[in-house]
This record gives sequence, C-alpha cells and structure tokens, in this order.
Amino acid sequence: MTGAAPMLWIGGRPVGPGQPPLIVAELSGNHNGELARALSLIDAAKAAGAHAVKLQTYTAETITLDCDRACFRIDGGSWAGRRLYDLYGEASTPWEWHEALFARCRQLGLPAFSTPFDSSAVDFLERFDPPAHKIASFELVDLPLIRHVAATGRPMILSTGMADGAEIDEAVAAAREAGCRHPVLLHCVSAYPAEPRDAGLGAIAALAARTGAAAGLSDHSLGTAVAVAAVALGAVMIEKHLTLRRSDGGPDAGFSMEPAEFAALVRDCRAAWEATRPAEPDRPTAEDPCRRLRRSLFVVRDMQAGDVFSSDNVRSIRPADGLAPRYLDQILGRRASQALERGTPLAWGMVKEDGAG
Repeated sequence: MTGAAPMLWIGGRPVGPGQPPLIVAELSGNHNGELARALSLIDAAKAAGAHAVKLQTYTAETITLDCDRACFRIDGGSWAGRRLYDLYGEASTPWEWHEALFARCRQLGLPAFSTPFDSSAVDFLERFDPPAHKIASFELVDLPLIRHVAATGRPMILSTGMADGAEIDEAVAAAREAGCRHPVLLHCVSAYPAEPRDAGLGAIAALAARTGAAAGLSDHSLGTAVAVAAVALGAVMIEKHLTLRRSDGGPDAGFSMEPAEFAALVRDCRAAWEATRPAEPDRPTAEDPCRRLRRSLFVVRDMQAGDVFSSDNVRSIRPADGLAPRYLDQILGRRASQALERGTPLAWGMVKEDGAG
C-alpha cells in the first residue's frame, strides 16, 4: 500500500507520519506491589517528558491458570522456572488501583491508557474514558479480543512481537472490520531484554507498507540507541518500560529505564525526528551566518580603469560579497571599467563589456 497513513489522536496529540514521535512510558509491573510506587512512577514519567503512560490490566486468573503442570512454567529468559500464575500475580496492577492511577494522570495532564488482556478488562477500562487501548504482542492472535477492543470505537495500538505476516494481516483485518479503521502497529521483539542486533528495524517501514497503518516500536532493548534509530526510520510511537530504580528489582526492572534515562530518550527521539525530517526547498536559516562566509571574487591588488583582470589581481576568497567563483573564467582577460581598490568585492558593473576599449 502507498501513501501516508491516516492520522489519529491520543490525548489531543496527533500521531502519525510527519508528527513528532509519541513517547509512551510503560509502567507494567514496576510498581512492585505498592500503590505509592505506582503513583511515583506516573510522576516520574511526567517529569521525564513522557507523552503518555500505559498500564497493564489483568489478573492472574484472567490470564492463566493456577496450575503446576510443566506447560505452565517458563522455560527460559529472565523468568525461567517461574510459574505463570505466580509471575502474573506479582506483576499485575490491582484493578482497585486504577481509579487512583488514572486520576493522577488526569491531574498531571498526562494521557493514560492500558493493555487489556481479556474482554472483562476492556469493559472495566472503558469507565476511565481512555484515549486508546493497546493489544500486547502475546494477544495479537486473540482475534475475539481485538474485535471487542475495536468495537469500543477507540484508537487501537497493536504490538506485533512473534507474529508472522499472516497473523498481522488477520489482526489488522479483525480490527478494521470491527470498527477500528486506523490502528497503529508497533514492531516488537519479544525478548526481555532484546539485543540491538535482533532489532530488525526495517520491519517498521515494512509494517506501514504492508498494512497502510502508522507504525512504531515497542522497545525492550537497553538504552536509547534502538529507539532513536527507529525514529530516524519513521517510527511514529516509541514505548519503553519505566522504573524508579533497577536496583529495586521487580519482574520487569532489568529491561526498564530509570527516569533520567527516560528523559534522555525523550530528548534524543525528538532530536532524531527533527534531524531526519524531509528537507525544505530552501536551505535552513540557521546557515545564514555561515553562508556569508562562502568564497567569492575580490580584487586583491589596486587596479586602474582599463587594467586587465588576471590571477594576480582577482582571486576567489572569503567572504561571499562578490561575484560567485564560477564566473572567474569569464572575468579573466577582460578589463576593469573603473579604478578598483584592493579588497573590493567584484561586481559585473566593474567589468567592461567584451570588445569595449
């Protein structure tokens, strides 16, 4: 598909091609079971310059089973050996906290939305009038959930970690058929943390071309480099995990940014966007002081009317007050129409017409 992706709005901010990237602070399980810490994370997100905050809305019961069978244990990665039920019980944001969390965001003027992991979470979140809903990579194959979210009529953001092209096509089609005409897709590598060598950022443009939707990045890598590169390649949204201190631990702490790092992310992504915007037809005005210091043709020895211009009395030097250096070959061998002092910027009126005596 060709052409610019349609624009959507989150919290009064346009999101799409040609707009500065929306930087979303993912709080996930970094509250470590404390409401006060969750509220402090929102404050930190605001102070760091985040444009929106994202929560996750589920319970251990709505996302898995309390079961000891081997398939309910995690095989590898930073959570190896843990039961799904225990991990999600620790990482979940209690539903009774949501009122206070959304209220804090409203107080700070910070848009807040969440990832619902089942239909009951969608219905619960609707009471907070969120600007959007998010579909996690793991739920991209849950087409009934996608349809339920799309039916709310709100903007939808879909992460695409682990998904192949057919699964992405199915998810986008389900969203559009159920009422979400213009989803945002986030390229994502579902590894925690993700290595830069696995980032595959070319997928951002490919997602946009494949679906006609705006595309961004849900980034689990360490540092800012991958996110900044993604913005330079056209990402319209960046989502990164935020924690107060990695040393405090928690299920997501190891691949989360601390507030000062997140502030650097916001600044660097904005700088990358500004640096890679399409060039204007005219050169930027910031170059004006230096433009005057370009070379031009000057008289470098005193001359009398009728003297012949030569390499001894005309040179290309700085500044740019005289004729452009490209005219030097047309000047040499012709005669001065008037007396000229050393240091005079050359102009056509100082040069006799060809054949003039």
